Amino acid sequence: MAPLDDSKGVWKQKNTGRSRRTPKGRQVADEAVAELRSLLGDRPRRRDLLIEFLHLIQDEYGCLSADHIAALADEMRLAQAEVYEVATFYAHFDVVRDGETPPPSLTIRVCDSLSCEMAGAEALQQALEDGLDANEVRVLRAPCMGRCDTAPVLELGHHHIDHASLEKVEAAIAGGHTHAVIPDYQTFETYRAEGGYAALLDLRANGDWEEVQERVLASGLRGLGGAGFPSGKKWGFVRANPGPRYLAVNGDEGEPGTFKDRYYLERTPHLFLEGMLIAAWAVEAEKAFIYMRDEYPAVLEILAREIAELEVAGIVEPGFIDLRRGAGAYICGEESAMIESIEGKRGLPRHRPPFVAQVGVFGQPTLVHNVETLYWVAKVCREGPECLNSVEKNGRKGLRSYSVSGRVAAPGVYLLPAGSTILDVIDAAGGMAEGHVFKAYQPGGPSSGLLPASMDDVPLDFDTLQPHGTFIGSAAVVVLSDQDSARDAALNMLKFFEDESCGQCTPCRSGCEKAVQLMQAETWDQPLLEDLCQVMGDASICGLGQAAPNPIRLVMKHFGEEI
Repeated sequence: MAPLDDSKGVWKQKNTGRSRRTPKGRQVADEAVAELRSLLGDRPRRRDLLIEFLHLIQDEYGCLSADHIAALADEMRLAQAEVYEVATFYAHFDVVRDGETPPPSLTIRVCDSLSCEMAGAEALQQALEDGLDANEVRVLRAPCMGRCDTAPVLELGHHHIDHASLEKVEAAIAGGHTHAVIPDYQTFETYRAEGGYAALLDLRANGDWEEVQERVLASGLRGLGGAGFPSGKKWGFVRANPGPRYLAVNGDEGEPGTFKDRYYLERTPHLFLEGMLIAAWAVEAEKAFIYMRDEYPAVLEILAREIAELEVAGIVEPGFIDLRRGAGAYICGEESAMIESIEGKRGLPRHRPPFVAQVGVFGQPTLVHNVETLYWVAKVCREGPECLNSVEKNGRKGLRSYSVSGRVAAPGVYLLPAGSTILDVIDAAGGMAEGHVFKAYQPGGPSSGLLPASMDDVPLDFDTLQPHGTFIGSAAVVVLSDQDSARDAALNMLKFFEDESCGQCTPCRSGCEKAVQLMQAETWDQPLLEDLCQVMGDASICGLGQAAPNPIRLVMKHFGEEI
């Protein structure tokens, strides 16, 4: 047989009589394939790892080139369009098309959430843009980074700079400080020496999950991600469905003003991990996923280290805990959107029912808990329900971790009785900052809107704020003073929702955009804004669009003189 003539193609072009050497469509570059395979190594090419692989490429090359996207699609046997739509959904991926200039090697993200805006973030961003070479450093605005107590904040690479200034940034660049600083925290050895994991091991050997559920219910613990659902009840709902079952931890603490989860994870990560493993034991979960926001690089490093320690100690099987890294999408704090992201997809909220307790990760029953909720599960199992239910104030039982920022003397996380009022919270934070007079406050993130200082006697807890048209949410308290504008604060909140809407449903996607336009008018068209709020609240499919009207309505109700 004659040897194959490589000079001749094998694919016929229609109506030309000529042959082509490749199939139609974009071709995969051999160099990009080689680079990708070197980067992925022997990792399994599972569909749910797509976002993790996109992170690997972004970290290594500073962007996602068209060639690398094509190579990844080919390697994972996915359509290039599918990889592209996931990559472009998340803010932390830089997709570079053919012929485009890749971004500079350094990126600075300046937080523009309410606390940072009040602390001068806009002027800081302008100073950075004027003072740095745009060819070497890219300056972007970014949503909340969970460091509101040290506003204004920016992230240089993966290094956060608190109370940021141009001078601090220049010094960090000169010193090459672009990686996360790992704080001192309680290690596995220390936690174990103080009795850590004894409760978990005892439950595994002798425990009754229903008895533990009753203890958790007796403590009064409710979901601390914002929804406030009684924590123990979820366990029974999940167990009622046939396995395999999963546990998913919602660590996507993206609500502006919230930083309690980061506070605890950077100090006592094993209290959270033990609580997570107790919950996993209670529902007989085959795997536990931790979905942690990308804005917390130090937490991601701490968890990676300490999960490895648990595996070495034999407390968990290798691979039982699957740590997943978010990519800059607030919507993934919604539990079904988080599950979509865990599966390697765009973080689009699912229509419900079915609920995730029935159809969650990979279509299986899934228990979803917030980080701080699991922190308290461990404490209840170690110390008894009395650690929560013995504390009472203003007719409310339990404790709340308030993330406090804004015009207070000492911003931070404060553990206070659940019935505390805004005056108690301000007092715990050292009072008002010097020269500032209390004017208004945000009780639970931008989703909760603004209340006036005159409403200073309302207990900040679940169920107590609903009669006033708001809620406690994640207890992200931002304090405003006489030097701040409630109108401008509400606009900041709606701009955040406009940016972070996933766009799946029209009431939220178009409603947030229209609201921002109307709120920038010199005088607000209140009847039109109220109609818009009604449609968004009634027709949006998830909490983002349903809660986005709250800042508008509460400013119209309490700060009418400003609009």
